[in-house]
This record gives sequence, structure tokens and C-alpha cells, in this order.
Amino acid sequence: MQIPLFHVDAFTDRAFNGNPAAVCLLDSWLDDEWLRQVAAESNLSATAFLVPRSDSYELRWFTPLCEIRLCGHATLAAAYVVLHVLHAGKDAVRFETRFGGTLLVQRDATLFSMDFPALPPTRCVSPRCALIEALEAAPVEVLEANDTYIAVFENHAAIERLRPNFELLKTLHPLAVAVTAAGSGADFVSRYFAPSYGVPEDPVTGSVHCVLAPYWSNRLSKSRLHARQLSERAGELWCEVAGERVILHGRAILTMQATLTL
Repeated sequence: MQIPLFHVDAFTDRAFNGNPAAVCLLDSWLDDEWLRQVAAESNLSATAFLVPRSDSYELRWFTPLCEIRLCGHATLAAAYVVLHVLHAGKDAVRFETRFGGTLLVQRDATLFSMDFPALPPTRCVSPRCALIEALEAAPVEVLEANDTYIAVFENHAAIERLRPNFELLKTLHPLAVAVTAAGSGADFVSRYFAPSYGVPEDPVTGSVHCVLAPYWSNRLSKSRLHARQLSERAGELWCEVAGERVILHGRAILTMQATLTL
């Protein structure tokens, strides 16, 4: 069996920047362990698997270790493949997901727009001591949402300086960790760590902006926000908070097209 496989860099318009995702196009669902093994073979923070339906696609995401509930950059990568490669004349695609419901992605001349659920964080009264020990720095505030600790720091430079202990971060499972601060050259900046899911530091994390955008929208009193993720590869996106939804805008570029042999 020959299965189409694509590599797309998401949240960037330059190759080898942003967050790379694999996109695997299937005719029907195969065994879950096989899906995980393909994701492990790709060895990226996420692999998107698509199965076409009459007017939409079913979509699932796997890290090298497990299936995940929501993934922004791999959704953007999947939309790029559908709207630029498979159906170049279309300007929108609907994905049906197991945990995130229906996700609509549209494109205009330069940007893709993804309609995701807003996940406002709440204050974490007693964060685990291992969080501060693992970050080797004390945040000014700790929040929690969507199985993620949100550690808020005083400024952009503090986010850049962080050198977390990934082994200690693993002990926080099932929680991942995002760190954020007001940005220099952007409304806010962030980094994201999920070593217990096989992703020590994710280059650009769309899904965590479902949490960060409502938080910074409230703090900055604005509904449209420019965000940057300060990983080594780096990337940027634009967030629009609209009630119970967050619209994530970003770019993507195809870097590889291949065939997976089964």
C-alpha cells in the first residue's frame, strides 16, 4: 500500500522555520498503534492523519508517544495540504475531530484562519513545587487550563533565558507547561514544554494559544493579538478572541512530499 505523506512547516512562510508537522493521507482508519508508530518514525512533535469524507475530513493527531486531543500546527499543516495540494481551488476545509469537535480552516491570499475553542485559564492556587524547580525560575503567576500549567513571567527576556529541566517537567504529567510574558515586538511571547508526551520543547504551539489568547486579551484589553513563540525555530501567529472561540491566523509552507510504503 502506498500512502501519501507530506511535511509542512507551520506558522512561518520560510522553510525550516516554524513548527514542522507530518500529514498522512489515509483511505480509512488503520490500527492506532500503527498510527503511533508512523508518528514515531516521523519523529516530529505531531503527525496529522486524514481520512476523507463526502464534504470534510476526519482528523487525528499523534506525537511520537501518543494521541493528543488538540493540535494547532498540525491542523494548519493538514489544511495547507488539502487547500494547496489536494483541492487547490477550494478556500475552506472542515475537519471532524474526536475531542475538539468540528474545526473550520479558511484561507485568503496569505493567511490560514483556524476556528478553535477558547480555553480561558484559571488561577492555580497551589502549583506543584516541581514546576518552579523544573523551570529554575519563579513566575509571577501560575494558571491552569487544558492540562497545561501557564507560568507568567515579568518580561520577554525572562522567557528567552529559561533553561528548564525536562526530566523534572516529566513528573508533572499529564500536565504540560507553557511560559509566557508580554512581548517585545509582539503583544505576547511564549514557549511550550511537553516532554512526557515526547515533545521536550515544541517549536510553535497553536493549541496553547486557545489558552494564552483569552488571558492576554483580558490583560491587554484587546481582542486581536500578535503572538510569537521563542523556540529555536521560532514562529508567529495572530489571534482573534471572539466569545467562546479563538481564531488563529498563520502561514505555512510545504517542505517535503513523499510516499509511505505499508
